[in-house]
Amino acid sequence: MCNKSSHPDSHDGGAGAARRDFLKVIALSAAGLGITASRPASAKAPDASPGPTRLFELAKPLKVKPVLVYHMYERREEATWREWGGLKSEQDVDREATKIAAELSEMSGKADFKLDVMPPDKVNSDESLKKALAADCDLYLVYGAGAGGPGLYSFTWIEALADSGKPNVMFLRHKSGPISLLYETVHPYFLRKGKDGFVQKNLTIDDVVVDDYGQVLWRLRAWRGLLATKGAKIVAVGGPGSGGLPHECPASAKGTWNLDIITVADEKLKERISRAHADQAAVDLARRQMREYLQDGVVAVEAKEESILSAFILANALMDVMRENGAGAVTVKNCMGFGPIAKTTPCLALSMINDTGRMAFCESDFSVIPAGMLLSNISGKPVFLSDPTFPHDGVTTCAHCSSTRRLDGVNLEPVKILTHCESDYGAAPKVLFRKGQRITNLAPSFAGDKWVGFTGTITDHPSYDICRSQFDCTIEGDWKKLLREMPGFHWITGYGQYLDEIGYALGKVGVQWVNVSG
Repeated sequence: MCNKSSHPDSHDGGAGAARRDFLKVIALSAAGLGITASRPASAKAPDASPGPTRLFELAKPLKVKPVLVYHMYERREEATWREWGGLKSEQDVDREATKIAAELSEMSGKADFKLDVMPPDKVNSDESLKKALAADCDLYLVYGAGAGGPGLYSFTWIEALADSGKPNVMFLRHKSGPISLLYETVHPYFLRKGKDGFVQKNLTIDDVVVDDYGQVLWRLRAWRGLLATKGAKIVAVGGPGSGGLPHECPASAKGTWNLDIITVADEKLKERISRAHADQAAVDLARRQMREYLQDGVVAVEAKEESILSAFILANALMDVMRENGAGAVTVKNCMGFGPIAKTTPCLALSMINDTGRMAFCESDFSVIPAGMLLSNISGKPVFLSDPTFPHDGVTTCAHCSSTRRLDGVNLEPVKILTHCESDYGAAPKVLFRKGQRITNLAPSFAGDKWVGFTGTITDHPSYDICRSQFDCTIEGDWKKLLREMPGFHWITGYGQYLDEIGYALGKVGVQWVNVSG
């Protein structure tokens, strides 16, 4: 619910490209305003195109450095002279490096986000370790084939990679062979250091994968999302706030997530909007964008033409503000405070910005915005910030007057253009969410130190007398636990299932995670 008083990370290419893409996406075309000219929405859900989504197309690739750690042992007569492991010669090592490169090439072909997998480094000495540590990469994919240093149960080289300040994921071989030494030793002697409790801080049991590159891939997706979210720039028109009382930005937004929150005063945006409304070229551009938009899956129009046109003017103004500040995200605090100047509400404008692959949130609620940014950066899809309702009997309802249409990251969902619910003013999308769609829901606390998550299925997009974009969904797992545990207010919803990635990422930043569906 928008306040009734007057009150993706910076992606590659920046928001300058964002505005150009916006004009390209909402391309120039002539058509009438009314519903009679609109193309009907297909009753069948469209198939998502293969390859990266719009958000991932704008993002930098995750640079991964594979490192094969091994040790060659010298034979000693009548003595134990080697440890477990299938790499017994340099020829074995060469074959393994070639195999790793081929496997990672195959894995990269299955990724729906950009991966830059570098050639594997072979580490069996301090000198080769130094070369690996100098790599220009975001993450080390460590193959624990043999001892990580000279001596029994030595992990010198693996410790150095873990202590590099960069994320590590470890891959061990069991049935995929040749079998890894650390398949035996990683738990008792690397993670626990010969003790009964975990001692290693920079790599955990969650970072270790055996045989399965699918498990590697979702961890890389989680790291890509986490690295893209931490330190991201977001413009906060009217300043940052919170869904709690008083409306103060929680410390976690800057502490845990290190968000670069750029405050733009309301008056500055109002001045820009006023200039745009007085600029005939800007108005003509917005009118052409509006006409094209209304031709693509808009199944009903009940808002005034002036309000819809003004939403495009507002969207362009917000995109300009993002471009000037080098930000890939924007939020507006005083949603109803722009009415007299903007001649509309922000609902439809924010929806259209999300459709381009950038991020736009209403109400400047930094209790929930980090969850929206993280899920978007992990999934590559825009998300829906909503007001949730009381979970009951395994179901709940989520609603808000602004929602992206490109929820699968590729296709536009059908939409009705209505007014903002509580004011009956402006222009707001009623997105017809895909029935039967599996979704991820995140409920962060007001302080941002605890997140509750669950998966479910959209069962309906009804027309209750609540915010315009709305859905009913099932709650997979223990819905009574959700009722007991749910903190904060606003929720974030995204198409698809990403609880593994979210929980893994939150574990890296010290946020408490409750998986109701786990």
